[in-house]
Amino acid sequence: MIYEKRTGVPSFVSFEYRKKLKNYVVLIPIINEGIRIRQELIRAKNNNISEFADIVICDGGSTDGSTDEENLRTLDVNTLLVKKDSGKQGAQLRMGFWWALERGYEGIITIDGNNKDSIEDVPRFIEKLKEGFDFVQGSRFVKGGCAKNTPIARWLAVRIIHAPIISLTSHHRFTDTTNAYRGYSVRYLTDNRVQPFRDIFQTYELLAYMSVRATQIGLEACEIPVKREYPKKEKIPTKISLFSGNAELLKILLKNVRGDYNPVRKSPRIHARL
Repeated sequence: MIYEKRTGVPSFVSFEYRKKLKNYVVLIPIINEGIRIRQELIRAKNNNISEFADIVICDGGSTDGSTDEENLRTLDVNTLLVKKDSGKQGAQLRMGFWWALERGYEGIITIDGNNKDSIEDVPRFIEKLKEGFDFVQGSRFVKGGCAKNTPIARWLAVRIIHAPIISLTSHHRFTDTTNAYRGYSVRYLTDNRVQPFRDIFQTYELLAYMSVRATQIGLEACEIPVKREYPKKEKIPTKISLFSGNAELLKILLKNVRGDYNPVRKSPRIHARL
C-alpha cells in the first residue's frame, strides 16, 4: 500500500505480510544491513519474539537484497515499510511510529537492525510498558546489562558526554543514551506536548529528543538491562562517521539542551478592548 507524504510523516510503501496479531510492535530501522539484519531476525525467531510482538522493518531504501520478501516472511517479519522520501533514521522512525499508531498497537519497541542488541529482551520492554512506564530505555550499563567489545571511544563518549547531558536535560538519570533499544507508550507518542511527527526530526534528533521529553512533562521513565555486543576484530557496524557524525551528534545534544526541539507554544490571544 502506498502512503503519500503528510505533515510530519514521509511518503512510504507498506508490504503487509500478515495482519496485526499482537498488541505490541518491534520497529527495526535499517538500510543495507546485509547479513546483520538476517542474523538479528534469526535470533528473534529462535527466541519466539513474534509470539510477543509483531516485527516490522522500517527500511530507508536498502539495495543489498536484505529486504527480500521470502526471507522476511520466513523469519516471521509481519510488515516491511519502505521510505520513499528524504531523511534518515528520524524519518524512518516517524514513518514507523505513525503506521504503528494507525494500526492500533498499545506500545512500540525500537531496536537497531545491525545485530548488536539483545532482541531476545523484547518481552522485558513489554512488561515495563504494561506496568505503566511511558519510556523504557535499554542499558548495557545498569546491573544485569552487558557491554561487550565496546570501542573505548564509544564508551567514553556515552559515559562522559552523552549520558550526562541527556540526564541533565531530562532531569532523570540515564546511563546508555545513544542506545536506540527503547520502548514507548502510545500515551507518550500522542501527547500534544511531545509531537514527534515534525520534519525537524531527520537524523538523530528524534532519539535525543524522545530521551528527555517524557520526564520533562511528568511521564514515567526507567532503564532495563540489555546486552550490546560489538563484533570482535571487525568493522564497527554504525552509520555515524568518526568526526562529522560525532560533531553532528554534539550539535543535536546542545540544541536539545536549549529546548529547540520542543513544540512551539502558541501565545495566548489578546483581545483588544473596543
